[in-house]
Amino acid sequence: MSKSSPRRSFGGKSTGTVTVIEARVHRSSARNARLAFVLSAVIVGLLSAVVAASYMHPILALFLGALVGVPVGGIAWVLVRIWPVLRLLWWWAIEIVLAVAVLTFWVQLADHTPAVVTLLVVALVVGVPAAVPVCRRQVIAWAWCLVVRHRLRVCFSQFIIANQSGSLPLILWARPTPVGERVWVYLRPGLSAKDLEGRLDKIAVTCHASTVLIERASERTAAYLRFDIKRREVLTATVGSPLVDVIDPDAPTVEQAPLTVPTALDLPDVDVPTITLPAQGKPAGKKPATTATANGSKPAASSSAPEDDVSDWI
Repeated sequence: MSKSSPRRSFGGKSTGTVTVIEARVHRSSARNARLAFVLSAVIVGLLSAVVAASYMHPILALFLGALVGVPVGGIAWVLVRIWPVLRLLWWWAIEIVLAVAVLTFWVQLADHTPAVVTLLVVALVVGVPAAVPVCRRQVIAWAWCLVVRHRLRVCFSQFIIANQSGSLPLILWARPTPVGERVWVYLRPGLSAKDLEGRLDKIAVTCHASTVLIERASERTAAYLRFDIKRREVLTATVGSPLVDVIDPDAPTVEQAPLTVPTALDLPDVDVPTITLPAQGKPAGKKPATTATANGSKPAASSSAPEDDVSDWI
């Protein structure tokens, strides 16, 4: 369902509404809910009637199938209809669980302990993570994971949504990494990794990060993606080496001679023997070889050869 609350300006007049569920998503869920009701009721009703016809009259079996199919179709209608609300609750599930846990802890602590003890426990719970650097960094890292999930949802709702029904991808889980956060997302029909790769700069701006990378998280399913959000550089940090404790700082060092790099090849000279070839002259008593033309035919006869009389051939 579409829920909205009025928003008033300085003068007290209403200037607009804040929509919790978009109108397009509302219409799409209503249409899908009707289809789910009809299909579930008809299929379950017919199957129930066919099974019941073996034990009773066919007309009574049809009535029994209707009694079974209509409630099942109603359940399917409810599930599909409230899916946008369930998805909204999933987006805020971690915050809701944390708020309920903190409120329950505070109420139970206040009811069973004095006020001084309650304040001391709260100071320890809040002060220790804030004072210890390791705990503080972990708390901040997990807090950024919660923030990034909502920032990605803003990206999908503002400039990445690509299907007609307006359904957003399902943001599954996020965990901290040494450079930022890693988030797993399941895409709905209408989107692909190629559509997101051209908008990584916008996603980085929305997530308050430096860069964002997208990779497939599954070899079988192209819709299952992994977002690596980078907001810091760890390669420039000083990393301790385990060899520091192994090497003795008082151990004597051996000075090595400077390495000489040759700049040219110093090879001995090689005496090359002199080879004398025999003189090549024309052999006596031999006729010169007949040469051929470029096309392989013999050259024409010289002018000294007797010419044939053309009248002998006519």
